[in-house]
Amino acid sequence: MDKNNDHTQEQADKCASCAHGCTGAANGSGGCSRREPRGKLYATDWLADIADTQADDVVEVMFKNTRVGFYNNPDRIPLAIGDLVVVEAQPGHDVGTVEMIGPLVDIQMRKAGIKPETQLKRVYRKARQTDIEKFEEARAREHDTMIKSRRIAEELKLDMKIGDVEFQGDGGKAIFYYIADERVDFRKLIRILADTFKIRIEMKQIGARQEAGRIGGIGPCGRPLCCSTWMSHFVSVGTGAARLQDLSMNPQKLAGQCAKLKCCLNFEVDAYAESHKKMPPKDAVLETKDALYYYFKPDILSRTVTYSTERNVPANLVTIDARRAFEIIALNKSGIKVDSLAIEADDSKPQPGFIEIVGQDSLTRFDKTKNRKKKTRQAATRQPEGEQPPKNVQNQKQRQQPQQRQRQPKPQGDAQQQVSNMQPPRKQRQQQRRGPQKPSSDENQ
Repeated sequence: MDKNNDHTQEQADKCASCAHGCTGAANGSGGCSRREPRGKLYATDWLADIADTQADDVVEVMFKNTRVGFYNNPDRIPLAIGDLVVVEAQPGHDVGTVEMIGPLVDIQMRKAGIKPETQLKRVYRKARQTDIEKFEEARAREHDTMIKSRRIAEELKLDMKIGDVEFQGDGGKAIFYYIADERVDFRKLIRILADTFKIRIEMKQIGARQEAGRIGGIGPCGRPLCCSTWMSHFVSVGTGAARLQDLSMNPQKLAGQCAKLKCCLNFEVDAYAESHKKMPPKDAVLETKDALYYYFKPDILSRTVTYSTERNVPANLVTIDARRAFEIIALNKSGIKVDSLAIEADDSKPQPGFIEIVGQDSLTRFDKTKNRKKKTRQAATRQPEGEQPPKNVQNQKQRQQPQQRQRQPKPQGDAQQQVSNMQPPRKQRQQQRRGPQKPSSDENQ
């Protein structure tokens, strides 16, 4: 019983120290239950729910920010995505998070350019509470170490910028990521840093894009930077991508937070290149009976082209569809000049207009009659003496009078007999309507 309680407490401590907000101890899953979260450099394990596919020979482990490594699991330790593990390092050991297991690790290794025969380091064990505490102490020293190292590099007058510091899990080694435009001799810097911090020093040069990916931030689109969320490989971006999309060649708008051209300029280049093939050529001149029109400005998304009567000056601009431009070019090649670029609209045909189906019926249309009745009743009750009611009230009363006449109760008993005595018989009433009749032949005789 005590053993089970200790095991549960160990899981709770592990998940409490995990920065993923997991609930592994709460749901009894036996570890961190975090799957692939949104906004990080993770690949989806689409074989997770298929049996006999989760081989634990090689696992992918991610460390701080974007550093990823592949490690052997010779002891067949049961691992899951999100587990904190202690892996082999040179020297000592390091602590990282398991990001991929199973046969999909081979695909990730091929993407990273690692050959299958490469000798990989091994996974020691799952991280214990003592390993996690030591790892957190080492991470707490990273910011102060980076500030002090920048001051030392400035005193040595080195043309470099230290962008980030990453401590190893056991705290015995630190990786200093720096940016430099030229080759830098930092041998003296390494000796000073090793004497100051009493650790092993490793210098690693990165580019401006990698620095932005490690630091992170919010882009001009209002979303987190792509390099810090999902991009793992960086492709060179040229100004030709901006020209192809007809963007303003303003460096302040085209550059990202890394002072380089934005990576998102390459995202839609293929779509724009395909759309350019469906546009008329820029050197084509459209001939009409009145003037010549030159290519001035295209709108690739709407597939329209604006033509001008002057080559370099916007004059008499006419915007037509790309299909119409191809028709005019074909007619000009056959020697036919059109009257005008734009097609004259036929006024005889009714032009379809905008119809708002939702706005045809008001949502409060059933409340108007009720409100009108309430107003008439209130006006009738508030009528002062000596004044006539409004016309709508009078009309309403006149409508109600015949209904009241029909609803009068029928006389009963003696009253009904008096009414019947007062009325003449039916035959007498018919004779009165016909008038006096002529005497018959028997009466004349």
